[in-house]
Amino acid sequence: MQHKERSNLEQQAIALAGVVQAARMVDQLSKTGSYPLEFLEPSIHSLFEFEPGQVEDIYGGVSGVKLGLHNLASLLASRQSEEHRDLVRYLFNLLYLERKFSTDPGMMSVVRSRLEHASFRAEHFANHVNDICHSVSGIYQDTLSKLKFRIKVTGSAQHLQDRNNADIIRALLLAGIRSAFLWRQLGGRRWKLLFQRKALLQCAQELSRDLGVV
Repeated sequence: MQHKERSNLEQQAIALAGVVQAARMVDQLSKTGSYPLEFLEPSIHSLFEFEPGQVEDIYGGVSGVKLGLHNLASLLASRQSEEHRDLVRYLFNLLYLERKFSTDPGMMSVVRSRLEHASFRAEHFANHVNDICHSVSGIYQDTLSKLKFRIKVTGSAQHLQDRNNADIIRALLLAGIRSAFLWRQLGGRRWKLLFQRKALLQCAQELSRDLGVV
C-alpha cells in the first residue's frame, strides 16, 4: 500500500497521540477496570516495532491511534477541563519520564534487548495480549520503576490491586514512553506544545476526520 507523505507536524501528532492513547487507557483501566482492546493491541505492539518505515507503522496504521487522536484533539481544545486532569498529568509525566530514561543508555539497552526477547515470545508463543502485557510489565518493573521519578497511578483500589490490570497499566506506561521517545525523535518538545497548540489541534482533528472519528 502506498504511504501518504506526511508533514513533520502530522508525524509528531501521530506519535503524541500514541502517548495520549496510553495515558487515556491507564486512566480508564485504573478507574473502571475496563479498556478498549482494539486500541490496547496497537499500543502494546508498538513496543515491538524497532525499525518502522513510517511513524504510523508503529501502530499498524493511523487507525491504531484513533483513540489517542480523538483525546489529543479534545485536550488541545479544552486544556483546563476538569475531566482531563488525570489524563494531562499522565501525559506530562510520560514525557518527563522519557527524558529521564533517555539519559540512561544502559537502561535503554536493557529495555531494548528484553523487548526483543519478549517480541520473539509474542510472535511464537503468546497469542493473547495479556500474556504480552505480563512480560512487558516485568521489564517496566525492573527498569523504569527504579528511576527516582515514578508515575503515580490513581484510581479504584479494587482495579489497581488486580494483577492483570497492574500488568496492563505498566505495559501501557512503557508503550507511552516508546511513543514519547518517537515524538521527541521527530522534533517534539514540551515547550512547543504551547506555541503549536492551534496547529497541532487542527492536525489532530484532520487526522481524526480522515478516520471518521470527528
